[in-house]
This record gives sequence, C-alpha cells and structure tokens, in this order.
Amino acid sequence: MAVPEAQLYAKVSSKHRGRSSSALLLEPLLAKGFPAHIAQKALVATGQKTVEDAVKWLHSHCNDPSLDDPIPQEYALYLCPTGRLHSRLQDFWRESKRQCGKNRAHEVFPHVTLCDFFTCEDQKVELLYDILKRVGDSFSQSFPPSISLTLHASPSYLGFFIDDSQANVLKDFAVAFSSEASALADCHVKPSLKQFHLTLAHRFYPHHQKTLEQLAKCINPGEPCQWVAALYSRDMRFVHYQRLRALFQYKPQNIDELLINAGDLVYVDPRQQGEASEGWVIGTSHRTGCRGFLPENYTERAHESDTWVRHREYVFDVASRSFTKTEKEPNVKLNGEAHNLSMSRSVSNVLSLQSVALRRGVLVMRHGERVDQVFGKSWLQQCLTADGKYYRADLNFPSSLPRQKDSMKQFECDPPLSCCGIFQSRLIGEALLDQEVTVSSVYSSPALRCVQTAQHVLQGLKLNQKVKIRVEPGLFDWTKWEASRAIPDFMTVAELVEASYDIDTSYRGNFPLSSLVPSESYEDYVSRSSAVIKQIVSACPSKGRGVILIVGHGSSLASLTRALAGLPSRDSRDFAQMVRKIPSLGMCFCEEQKEENKWQMVNPPVKTLTHGANAAFNWRNTIMED
Repeated sequence: MAVPEAQLYAKVSSKHRGRSSSALLLEPLLAKGFPAHIAQKALVATGQKTVEDAVKWLHSHCNDPSLDDPIPQEYALYLCPTGRLHSRLQDFWRESKRQCGKNRAHEVFPHVTLCDFFTCEDQKVELLYDILKRVGDSFSQSFPPSISLTLHASPSYLGFFIDDSQANVLKDFAVAFSSEASALADCHVKPSLKQFHLTLAHRFYPHHQKTLEQLAKCINPGEPCQWVAALYSRDMRFVHYQRLRALFQYKPQNIDELLINAGDLVYVDPRQQGEASEGWVIGTSHRTGCRGFLPENYTERAHESDTWVRHREYVFDVASRSFTKTEKEPNVKLNGEAHNLSMSRSVSNVLSLQSVALRRGVLVMRHGERVDQVFGKSWLQQCLTADGKYYRADLNFPSSLPRQKDSMKQFECDPPLSCCGIFQSRLIGEALLDQEVTVSSVYSSPALRCVQTAQHVLQGLKLNQKVKIRVEPGLFDWTKWEASRAIPDFMTVAELVEASYDIDTSYRGNFPLSSLVPSESYEDYVSRSSAVIKQIVSACPSKGRGVILIVGHGSSLASLTRALAGLPSRDSRDFAQMVRKIPSLGMCFCEEQKEENKWQMVNPPVKTLTHGANAAFNWRNTIMED
C-alpha cells in the first residue's frame, strides 16, 4: 500500500473507537493488493455489505476506465413503508402501469423524501451510518405510532399527504440528520422541508386522472405498516441518463461493442445517440463500467432506482410503545372488520380487473418480417429463373408466391412476408390464444405483407375461416415513404380470395384505393389515420366485447392509437425517428374506458418478439477455403 494511501486510511480509521465495520471490510481487500481508494470505492458501490461483494465488483470493473477517478456517490435519505401497506402500494404501481402506462412515479419505489441527494466522500460514508443510527435512536420515542395519509389529486399529480403534526416530527428528524451529516461528514445535506408526501403518480396524461384516482381509492392508507429510514446512493455521472435492462446476452462482434449479460443494466445518454446506427445505442454498463455499442432490441426500459444501492436503514419500531393501543384495536384493525374490508377490497379489485378484461380493446400491430427487409430491394431478381419463373433461392424466401393478374414485378413494390415472418405471425397468434384474447374483428392494410400477417395470426388463434379479414386501404402506410413515389398495385380482393386468404368480400373500405395520394403530406396522413380508426371503432358494436385487431405498418402504431386516445400527433421529425425503432410485429393496445368511446393506451396482452440477424452462409467459401 502506498504511503499516502496508508496515511489516509489511518486518518479515517482513527476517527472511530476500536475497529469499525468499514475497517474490518477494508483490511482483507488491502491484503489482496487492491489500492485503498479503489477498495473503498468498491465497498461503497456495494453498500459496504461483504468483502465478497466488493471483490466481485472489483473483478467486474477491471476494465472500467473511470475506476481510478475520485468520483463520490450521491446519497439520499428516504422514509419507506413496509408490510401490508407497501404491498398495496406495489399493487397500485403495477395496475396503474398496466392501465395508464408508465409515469414518473414508476421510476422510484414508494417513499417519502427526507433529504435530497447530496455527495459524500467514500471514506466518510460510514459516518453517515453512525449518524443515522444515533439520530434514529433519539427520535424513536417521538416517532408517530401510525402515520395518517390523505389522498390528494390534481391533473398531473396523485399522492398521499402526511398530517401536519406528524410531518413536523419527520421534518425535525430530517433536519437533525442533515445537521450532523453536514458537520461530521463534511456533506452539504439539504433536508426536505416542503409538505411531506408519498407520490402515487406524477406527470401522467390528464385524461388518466380519473382512472388513477379510482385505483388509488382501493388502497387503505390505514393498513399495518412499519416505517424505515433508508440511505440510498447513486452514481452522480448518470443522473440524467436513461436506464435499460438487457433481455439477452450479447457478445461483441467488434471492438467498439459492449458485452452484456441478461439482466445487466445499461446507462444511455439520449444526447449521444447521433453516433449510433439505426437499431443500436451507445451505453455504459452498470455492472462493468465499460462503454460501447449494443443492439437496442436486446433491451427494455428499466427504472431509475434499479441502479441505486441501498446502504443502511433505521427501523422505527413502535410496536412496544403501541402494544396497549393495538391490543384494544387489533380485533378491529387486523382480525376483525378492517381485515375483512381488506379482503373485500382485494375481491373488488379482482372483479374490477375482470370487468376491465371484458372491455373492448384495439390491438394495432405492425406486419411481420418481409423479404426485402432481409434480402434487399433486389430480392425478386435473386429468385427468378431466366424464363421468369419463381424459385426459392434461400429457405427464408416463401415457398411460393400468390398469383397476380399481371407480372410478378408487382411484388417489388408490394413484397410478401419471409418464411420467418410467417412463423413470427403464427407465434403471435398462439401467444394471444394462450392469453385467452378474444379477437372479434380483423382489419388489414391492403399491403400483401399485412394481409399475410393477419392470416397467420388468425391461424395461431385458431380463428381462420371463423373471422374474416377486412381489407382497409385507409390503413396503408404514409405514402411519402414509398420509394417509387406511386401507390403500389396491390392484389385485388378476388386475387387474395383465390390465393386462399380468408377475406371478407362484403366489406367496403372507408377509404377506396383511388383516394390514396402519392407523397401525401404528414398532416394528410395523420388526418387519414385519425378518420379511419374512428370509423373502424364506430363500425364495431360497442356492446360487443372483444379485441379489434388492426394489422398495419410501423407508422400505424402511433398514428392510430394516439388519435384513438385523444393525444396530439407527434412532430413529423420525431415521428420518423420513432417509427424506425418499431420492430416486426411491434404492438400497441388501446382499451375502452367505462365511458363509451373513451380510450387509453395500456400494455399489450402479450410480449413482442425479438430475434437476431442470421448472416448468409456458404459452406464452400467458409469451410473449404484456405
């Protein structure tokens, strides 16, 4: 160990009487040859729990370019509920996300903020632990036996406010901790002095307020609860970054790519993504500290607090002080009416969820993988013989092409699904069947790839020949994106029927093919999409339960669902960037609310499908070549 590091370690250690828990953890790391400042950094990054955790962290970060940087962590002190109240809050978190989508409150677990985030040097963190225990002990007798929570709602906020008299005790506790931490650990700690609250939802769409309030009223704030003051830390470098969680392992193919394992968390700065190719992002691994490119479809969005470290906590044990009181009340609070009320709430929640499942839904889906997506725009030339007959040049080409009235050249602007696209579509149908999703009607863009996707989804659902596909020209993609600058010559309904697709021949589209204009403006496309989704929904009986399946294009997911939910259209530039990120068979789901013709976006009934690229393989060139 270097002399300055040894002196620093001795200086910190001398502040504590005897051997502190931090010293007991630090000594084995120093004995293994790790520098003191790096060993201390590893202990703090793992919450100073065990030597094994710190060693594992050090091995994982052996290639971390910032390992030597003296960057302190940021800390915050939260008051967190436990027990049955915490379970009810988590139920609300899940159900509000399912029905109304993610909002800002989902980023962090249920808590009351006592002290805002502040920095603390690694070698002084144990002082925070001591201060938390000492201040907790001094307030243990004055801490409220129970905390009264009152629901408050506004168009952008929903949460529980704490009664003023009880909040004053919590503020005094926060001020005491802040004062001691500032004085003894050289930290600038700011206690939270605004009205104490526990946030349920924040920054949500105003039209979700009523639904969120109804869900919040199912929470009994008087549920048994033990409150815990917990100290958390986060990496201050990534405060404004997005967080992704790896769904699959990815092994780098190039030196600038990032190794990720399933479950890894990755920091992504949205401002730096201009350097990345389509479908890729630049990220920094939370596990290793390394930075590089990674495929975006290998990840999903994670919560902000998923990368935080929980350090120490102080449990306010009020059981001994309130034993006499609870003995008089438990027959009411735990074993009597309140317990039955809790059960009745759970039953009513289940019943409400069942009624939600019976509401009308609209599932908008992008088509499956198409052949030109795999083999390029010249795919047709690759599988035509000299006399113009089709043959299967690769197993991912379809085994045959449907007959058209003119030449097969029409397929260049109206390509079919690949074999993998057919399999994907059937797989989605089977997943919908497993989830017992009832599809009552199906609408498809006139593009062949969309009709084929609808056909194979219905086969997976075992509904082919029972539910017919309604071909709606108004569902076609934004025509500005057509490379030929002309509307493709789609297969006619008669040709589709002859090719054995289950088409509703009696259906007359809301927008005839002749109404599609080449290179239409973005405003015209948005207007067309808004009109067609409203006409489709109004044509399906409001009293009839079930899901309306719409198979369209990547652009359909935003243009149709946002119009249905009453949301404004996106900026045209943002729209194009967003559409590029939508994979084959990407889905959005809208659900009708109790009020007829009031819709909101919720999670789709099944997960989307992710798959990797498979390069062409020539055994002769690869195996035999020297």
